Amino acid sequence: MPIDMSFTEEHEELRATVRAFLVEVSDEQAVREHMSSERGYDRDIWRRLAEQLGLAGLIIPEEHGGAGASFVELLIAMEEMGRALLCSPYLGTSVFAASALLACADEATQKELLAGIASGEKIVSVAWVEPNGRWDLAGIELQARAKDDLWELDGAKSWVLDGHSADTLLVVARTDEGLELFRVDAGAEGLSRELVPSLDLTRKLAQIDLAATPASRVSRGDQTAALEQVLALTKAALAAEQVGGAEKCLEMAVEYAKTRLQFGRPIGSYQAIKHKCADMLVQVELAKSAAYNACFVAAGEEDDLLEAAALAKAHCSEAYFLAAAECIQIHGGMGFTWELPIHLYFKRAKASELFFGDAALQREIVADQIGI
Repeated sequence: MPIDMSFTEEHEELRATVRAFLVEVSDEQAVREHMSSERGYDRDIWRRLAEQLGLAGLIIPEEHGGAGASFVELLIAMEEMGRALLCSPYLGTSVFAASALLACADEATQKELLAGIASGEKIVSVAWVEPNGRWDLAGIELQARAKDDLWELDGAKSWVLDGHSADTLLVVARTDEGLELFRVDAGAEGLSRELVPSLDLTRKLAQIDLAATPASRVSRGDQTAALEQVLALTKAALAAEQVGGAEKCLEMAVEYAKTRLQFGRPIGSYQAIKHKCADMLVQVELAKSAAYNACFVAAGEEDDLLEAAALAKAHCSEAYFLAAAECIQIHGGMGFTWELPIHLYFKRAKASELFFGDAALQREIVADQIGI
């Protein structure tokens, strides 16, 4: 049965509310200011996002202090945040970490950390990928070892979203039972965190080193299947954010093509520019369909989530990068200057393409899911 991917009046009101808020707090000047700070975002804006709009706990159940919304509402929020290049720990904390806690953590940990996320008081990061650079579950090699009644972790995690400033880390590691989730609080003995220079300055990444670091196991038994679902949900959300950024690049390109005159005519009247804008529109619309499908599949808890999320991530990664690159080209020589905001979108597009695995990896996942 086909999925109904239509929005209600309440959905459109949510979109308008989120967009108005982001226009206020995430204009170009604010983005450049926040990305230049060590933390990478404004803590007051994050609290407003949580307290005034309820977005920090959007997909967190009401019993844990969240809004109890679905992935359809998350789709809208992520798309608008992508348009505005919002500098925040939203993807890492409110999506990735919240999904991991809901899928894998015990009740006591859920009660504490999910409430903290929803209120805006806690930043929680998932430490997943390792220096081998592999995003698939087989790439996780870090071993947890039991010591008395506790656990210890030795190893490293790379490209951890907001890992340098997080209050709590959720570390994915192996035990004799399989993949499990471990909690490491900031300041733990043997924990070392370093901010890593990255292409996308609007999204901070950290290198995490663990040396006999004490940790608490918050899951029970092998979480491989649950973690696959968590990664798929996060990819679906990122795809929605990529669509928002791609749409903004298309809008900037079209606006400039309408107003920039050459030989007395708008450059948009020339065939070469028309073709670029038309190609961008086609790719953005295809990407939007893929992202919407993935998020509606997630909201409906359909069986084909892994396939839908991988497909969306592949399409949206390529569409966003194309839109950002073509927008620069349409702006001509001025497009290559750092003063224009398009460079911020270009770098976000490239970094997002690689995060959680590039388009080639996503297509391998789709092929595996459909048995090719």
